[in-house]
Amino acid sequence: MPARLVAVAFVLLTFLPVRAEAATPTLPDRIAAAWTKDRVYVDERLAPAMPATELSRIRTAASTAGFPVYVALVPRTPDLLPILYDLPTLLQARTGQPGLYIIQTVTDEYWSGVEELYRPGNLAGRSLISVESDDKQRLDIVNDRPAPHVVRTIQQAGTAYDGRALPAVPAGDLEPERSERGMSVTDKENRAAYIGLAGGGLAGFVLTLWLALRRKRRKQDPKGPFGRPSVGLASTKTKADAQLRRADQAVERLSKRAKLSAHQLDERDDATRRLDAAHTLRERHPDDLLSMVGALVLARQAERVAAGSPVQPPCFFDPTHQPGTTTVTWDDDVEVPTCRNCAAVFAKGRRPLGLRVQRKSGRRGHEIVPYWTLDPEDSPMVATGFGALSDDLPERISGRLDDVR
Repeated sequence: MPARLVAVAFVLLTFLPVRAEAATPTLPDRIAAAWTKDRVYVDERLAPAMPATELSRIRTAASTAGFPVYVALVPRTPDLLPILYDLPTLLQARTGQPGLYIIQTVTDEYWSGVEELYRPGNLAGRSLISVESDDKQRLDIVNDRPAPHVVRTIQQAGTAYDGRALPAVPAGDLEPERSERGMSVTDKENRAAYIGLAGGGLAGFVLTLWLALRRKRRKQDPKGPFGRPSVGLASTKTKADAQLRRADQAVERLSKRAKLSAHQLDERDDATRRLDAAHTLRERHPDDLLSMVGALVLARQAERVAAGSPVQPPCFFDPTHQPGTTTVTWDDDVEVPTCRNCAAVFAKGRRPLGLRVQRKSGRRGHEIVPYWTLDPEDSPMVATGFGALSDDLPERISGRLDDVR
């Protein structure tokens, strides 16, 4: 009998470490536990390189908000993508407290986030998403650091919470304007060509870009294939749905105005054109990543046009980034619009990772490649760079519904 007891005890002791390892806290558990001491959580992988000035701005804005603010700064990893858009709800369920929950993620120095405002009891007020939709400066905020978007989200939540006025965004937190004053000589020449040559010139220009992309696609990628797509289908679909709702509201508000000028009528028609194409992609191809990114881009542009702001092309390398407010000369002297983050990477002599998607390789295999290496004849999103190369994506979608991949 003693020998059997010793054997049983040995088996139990052997499995104890395995059980302990299985009980490792999940990311939501770790964040919620850290928030009991500090409501601004910085992942340990980001902490060494996080500027103190960024954290100071976030803490100051949170402490003066007038309501609880919970912030988490974490890297955007593949394991995070499936739960990213549910993370505010998961965290609020753990804390049990009302307040503003902000999750900011980073990849390749590009910050983006999700947020949710939970009110105490049945307190009424505007929704956070409606305030965001009305904020004309929201799409112009830089994303190479976390504080600008976190601070702006706190301000938007304050407006939703008690109706306080939304302050202007500091100039240092805004992307540089893509205007006549800041255009390069090549930009001005290209614009003049667009105006002077109209449809025929545009077709020739797009053909030149298309041929350049074909040559670029045939060249071997020095970095080789990537391990996984850069964004998940589910998270991109959720992001596109949220943007579609904002664009719907913006177009509806514009349409309900009593008197519209000729310019406003043009804006309404342009916004509707882009929004219809976005809804077409979302409804016809819900399981295609390129289509979901295209819906996101077009809905962003529709919201911007309906708000009276000029259309901005997407970042050619990754259309899910901020708009392409600058240009870089990429291949064969082709200039493409890029966000400031991708332009900074390009200036260092490196090609931005860009939007990476899955492509068939061989009979049954697949490989992960930058989207622009796909055949442009198979997708209007690839052919136009999601509208970065030519601003006729809505027409291509409406005319080629069955060919959209």
